[in-house]
Amino acid sequence: MMRRTFPWLFVAAAMTALLAGCSSSVVSSTATPAAGTVPVSMTMTDDPPAGVSVLFFQVSLTDATLTSSTGTTVSLLSNTTPIQIDVTQLQALSAFLNTANVAGGTYKSLSLTFASPQLVIFNQSDASLGSSCAVGSVCQLTPTLDSGSSPLSFSTTPFPITVASGSPLGLLIDFHLNTVIQSDLSVNLSVTNGVTVSALPPAPTPPQMGSITGTVGTVTASSNQFTLQTPWGRSFTIDTTSSTAFNDFPSSACTTASIACLAQGQIVQVQIASVGTNGTLTASQVTYVQQAAAQTVQGTVIGVYPCTCNVLPAPVTLMLLVHQNPTASSTFPVGGMVEVSVPPTATLSIDANGFTMPPGLTFANNSSMGPLGAFTVGQNVSVTVVPGSVSNQPPITPAHGMGPSIVFTASAVELEPSQMTGMITDVDSSTTSFTIGVGGGPFFAPWPMPTAIAAFNVDTTSQTTYTGFNPDSYGGIAKGELVSVNGWLFATSSGTPPVIAAQSVVQRPGLFF
Repeated sequence: MMRRTFPWLFVAAAMTALLAGCSSSVVSSTATPAAGTVPVSMTMTDDPPAGVSVLFFQVSLTDATLTSSTGTTVSLLSNTTPIQIDVTQLQALSAFLNTANVAGGTYKSLSLTFASPQLVIFNQSDASLGSSCAVGSVCQLTPTLDSGSSPLSFSTTPFPITVASGSPLGLLIDFHLNTVIQSDLSVNLSVTNGVTVSALPPAPTPPQMGSITGTVGTVTASSNQFTLQTPWGRSFTIDTTSSTAFNDFPSSACTTASIACLAQGQIVQVQIASVGTNGTLTASQVTYVQQAAAQTVQGTVIGVYPCTCNVLPAPVTLMLLVHQNPTASSTFPVGGMVEVSVPPTATLSIDANGFTMPPGLTFANNSSMGPLGAFTVGQNVSVTVVPGSVSNQPPITPAHGMGPSIVFTASAVELEPSQMTGMITDVDSSTTSFTIGVGGGPFFAPWPMPTAIAAFNVDTTSQTTYTGFNPDSYGGIAKGELVSVNGWLFATSSGTPPVIAAQSVVQRPGLFF
């Protein structure tokens, strides 16, 4: 299953990592804090780029250091394993990075060191980009970091910042891809408003702490607690409460949604509600991703190819840009392309995560949807791999250059939330919906849609959340605003715009950030 999150940094100090990374060692990030220390946490998010279709941007965080007013430094990372962050998955969500225990006092600055950027773009312009990306091509690049990009030092607002006993602190790191990616396709993180840091609101205001995905370790049901081990070599202690929601667990795991659903070796995603004074994380949601023995791949559909056979429902082939593989298998490289064969027998479902879809939106094998069935470019999906089906056979030649190297068959495909950013071109209050236009401003979608599609229709419900509007409700929506939408993208009949069931909508302050 795929979730989008904003990275957060907690001083107390806790810091949680975003998507990938691999280490054989496991270092506890929630060890008993020393007397007088306070948890500090980090989270990250992303503002979208203007005028460029960035399909994938990953960067590694290798160091995060606070400096006190007396010159003492303290690391917010619990080990030296880099945290790999898929920034493009953070338009309308956040990712928890880490938490660390920090001595109380005043801190004057934060230093962040980034490395190893990876970039996949689609060149929709009328000229080649840089020296290696032709018009109409998908290009996988390893850009350079401009001098001054790393380390980055932050010493203005919110600094100086006070770490007080009993008051965990959260720091939000915000990437602005529309400014950090340069015209020559290099990356300059030190550019004005390229990367910013802010303090999360204190309790009782509920900040969006972000989520982490990992493998369940020990489960102590008697104390409603379990440990979660991340692919990048960190372990967190997770508390659950009577308010914690347990989502999408199969009947084979449990009959009643509770901590009893958890078992060692499962892969789950945890939405963080708060960080305790001892660094322990409290979960608002625990969502099932896969069983211990399974292999899933999560990514964005960038190509859909129908079968020429006379079978209904027909098999479909998907071209998938990989954003995550929960077991960190080297077979499915993050940022790479894979070809997925979806037979009619594959199970299709929606990772609704407790959200009720608007009427009429379905994700199922349905011949009335046409030869491509339930699939459309731009969808985020989680695909379960049929054991033994992985091969390097010659793939379908993609329409936009960059091709896959791995082919496999899916036993199940689950529709995950997608994220996209664009200008609101129409508002229909009678149906609490609005339209995002493809033209007329920066447009950041998971994939450039067919030219015949000029817009996305966005359906909202009473469960949709709003951030940055006045008021923070559907009533704050207005034509001409730039917004990021997180929600499930549904295919529609030929000639009509795809529909997004919006889980959250975030207002952007302008064309540039």
